[in-house]
Amino acid sequence: MALAPAFAGVILAAGASSRMGQDKALLAWQGGTFLSSAIHLLQPLTDLVIVVAGENEETLAPVVNAEAAFLVRNPFPERGQFSSLQRGLEEVLNRGRDAAIVTLVDRPACLPETAEQLKEEFLRSDEKVWAVVPEFGGKHGHPIVMGREMIEAFLRAPATGNARDVEHARQDHIRYLPVNDAYVTINVNTREDLEKLYSA
Repeated sequence: MALAPAFAGVILAAGASSRMGQDKALLAWQGGTFLSSAIHLLQPLTDLVIVVAGENEETLAPVVNAEAAFLVRNPFPERGQFSSLQRGLEEVLNRGRDAAIVTLVDRPACLPETAEQLKEEFLRSDEKVWAVVPEFGGKHGHPIVMGREMIEAFLRAPATGNARDVEHARQDHIRYLPVNDAYVTINVNTREDLEKLYSA
């Protein structure tokens, strides 16, 4: 019988948030922030949570430390989100874990039961499934649950690549799971997006 994978959570939080005008990680949400709510979401499902920061490392450190997560820096945040994903997944393997639950900080955390559903679906799946991706309203979202094979596929890709191309090349190994949770696909990029979220 195969050993159960050991999970780390990864939160990508290195973006400049230029359209928002302030760091989206620190936007108020459910009595905390987008960042703290994402950490709270992943902690019960993983052994540890890794937050990938960029130039905002010092700004995020107090929240990350207060929530007992781990902060790592993407040395090249200007290369975009894929470079942060690779940095976070490197850290997953460096810390001895072989599976990850990856989410983005620029959105409200999904419902806890959604994250649990995604992880359970991954654990139930056979070895042909390398990742489970949530789907809502015909759109794919986050968090994404992935095993060692998918982690290594992302890490082998060129730094100039992107997650979508890596996923599309491995469609046969990805399970898209319909969920009843609009938060998996919500993006908050502007003040208008934020006001819509707060008034929903």
